[in-house]
Amino acid sequence: MNDKQHTIKAPVTVSGIGLHTGVVATMTFCPAPVNHGYKFQRIDLPGQPLVDADVDNVVDLSRGTTIEQNGARVNTVEHTLAALVGLQIDNVLIQLSGPEPPIMDGSSYEFIKPLQEVGLEEQNALRNYFEIPDEIRYQDNPRGVEIAALPLDNYRLTVMVDYNSPVLGSQHASLTEMSQFATEIASSRTFCFLHELEALYKQNLIKGGDLSNAIVVVDRVVSEDELSELAEMLGKPKVAVKKEGILNNVDLRHKNEPARHKLLDLIGDLALVGRPLKGQILAARPGHAANVAFAKRIKKKMLEVDSSPVPHYDPARVPVMDINQISAILPHRYPFLLIDKIIHLDATTVTGVKNVTMNEPFFPGHFPGNPVMPGVLQIEAMAQTGGILVLNTVPDPENYWTYFLGIDTCRFRRMVKPGDTIIFKCQLLAPIKRGIAKMSGKAFVNGKVVMEAEMSASIVKKS
Repeated sequence: MNDKQHTIKAPVTVSGIGLHTGVVATMTFCPAPVNHGYKFQRIDLPGQPLVDADVDNVVDLSRGTTIEQNGARVNTVEHTLAALVGLQIDNVLIQLSGPEPPIMDGSSYEFIKPLQEVGLEEQNALRNYFEIPDEIRYQDNPRGVEIAALPLDNYRLTVMVDYNSPVLGSQHASLTEMSQFATEIASSRTFCFLHELEALYKQNLIKGGDLSNAIVVVDRVVSEDELSELAEMLGKPKVAVKKEGILNNVDLRHKNEPARHKLLDLIGDLALVGRPLKGQILAARPGHAANVAFAKRIKKKMLEVDSSPVPHYDPARVPVMDINQISAILPHRYPFLLIDKIIHLDATTVTGVKNVTMNEPFFPGHFPGNPVMPGVLQIEAMAQTGGILVLNTVPDPENYWTYFLGIDTCRFRRMVKPGDTIIFKCQLLAPIKRGIAKMSGKAFVNGKVVMEAEMSASIVKKS
């Protein structure tokens, strides 16, 4: 799985009819900045409102997942989101000229193709994975639905479906590596049973449904009169039933295509948690309602974990900035460059790492025999971390200096000694105005706060 965030290199457009609304729409995937995530934009509405792809914005689950925000609604988002997750694209603005993404062929493949053709662009920020910390479970006993998420340093999904149908029977599908999505899962099309068609039609759904963009499973004997009625409903001169129980002359792309499509839907619905996931997902008889309910449980756990003030640090992951990149921005040099790497950086927050060793030049003279890192140098290391955050707000940071203006409410909670790894986290308290930045900072060792302060700094252009 990717370490860095990705967007696309250029805009790319697809067009077609919406499955349920029957409205023809154009959808354009646009590159987006770091930490933008997935956002839809209804460019056909006044003010062109944005709709975040967020599980809290789900408003309808009638045979698809519909989200709404800022007075704008977007129907059936799951196939679009599954394509983005499957290609490990993190940041995209999806401009839509109607209420629903085009259904295309009923799968995600017609989105995958143009996105792959335009190409992906790596961004200078780590992916903000949510790693499942312990078992998360959802059950709907009346429907026989069960979904579980287990800790795993990857993203794997397994789906089992059982429709009590002589045509489909029990099926399962798995995805062990997200890189396989485009070839193994993306082409699997949406489907429904014949007995569901008329009900969906009466509910004013599937207005854009067609035998070219959905598989209709026939699980009972159908008379010629019924076939004629179906043909009229679908706007076809004639429909027939194949031996294997699929309406008209549609061939399955995989023997377990329905199970694969359920896995596709699950990936798209779980994208609504708002972050890439690491975990093992096991789902029995999932559907959109269960997927979204499960996504809400994951997001609740995510918010609980995020409320912990201790930043997560994985030494094995590639940093946002290594020491060479830090040196290109900060003017400090040995023995006064006190930050080894930056592991998180966005518009308001930065996290830096300092590995404290006995070879630090200050130890021979600071408490010989009982080496303790001076508090003033802890403050300096925090300030350098904050300096990266402030300089990140200008396009040419190498042409600016940052200077301390003040330190407030500074407290040293624990001693820092050789062998410790300090994690510094700084966050802007307010937007930078007239070159003045105010931020709060905390330093952690082994998950415990060792120092905290509020700092003010000035950013000044080099003369």
